[in-house]
Amino acid sequence: MIRVVLADDQAMVRSGLRALLAAEADIDVVGEAADGARALELALQHHPDVVVMDLRMPGVDGLEATRRIAADPGLAGVRVLVLTTFDDDELVFQAMRAGAGGFLLKDAEPTDLLRGIRVVAGGEGLLSPSVTRRLIEAYAATPQPTAPSAKLLGMLTDREREIVALVGTGLSNEEIAARLYISPATARTHVSRAMVKLAARDRAQMVVFAYETGLATAGRHGR
Repeated sequence: MIRVVLADDQAMVRSGLRALLAAEADIDVVGEAADGARALELALQHHPDVVVMDLRMPGVDGLEATRRIAADPGLAGVRVLVLTTFDDDELVFQAMRAGAGGFLLKDAEPTDLLRGIRVVAGGEGLLSPSVTRRLIEAYAATPQPTAPSAKLLGMLTDREREIVALVGTGLSNEEIAARLYISPATARTHVSRAMVKLAARDRAQMVVFAYETGLATAGRHGR
């Protein structure tokens, strides 16, 4: 059973999400929060698998709540799935940097949200392709590598750099395998090894790394 906390300052949105999730036999909503502070409290109380997090909330917003959840060793198993709008590009990037496991647009199809919760609960990252493209446009054109990022980049093999670049464009393991003419299992192995070297919490943080080092630009131009 996937245990979920819903965090959104709009009661109607929470109600709609709860109704959607209640119909799923493998998902259980264990709490609702109208702000980030309450979301953190519920995470500490219930240790859910996933917190579906709005970014713009009063008081402690979703960004800060995500940062606190990701930084708490006792909540290592709690993943954050951000729901965002097109106007939140910069906040989404910051949320990924803070430790969000994935993000979707609020106008995503219900099936996309259900899949997103299951994917993130399974420990994988989920990146909405349309939002990923916008992030690439906004950030990858002018990458500003940090010293830690540049050091980590040197730890990757050429193949791993290629893999991270493709992850940065939002491709799945299966799509990466098809692009590079390798098996999905081999693609998963390369992704896993790169994540270990980068000390990435999940796939979403690999995308942040790809933006910061300019690899996302390389992956995009190779498409």
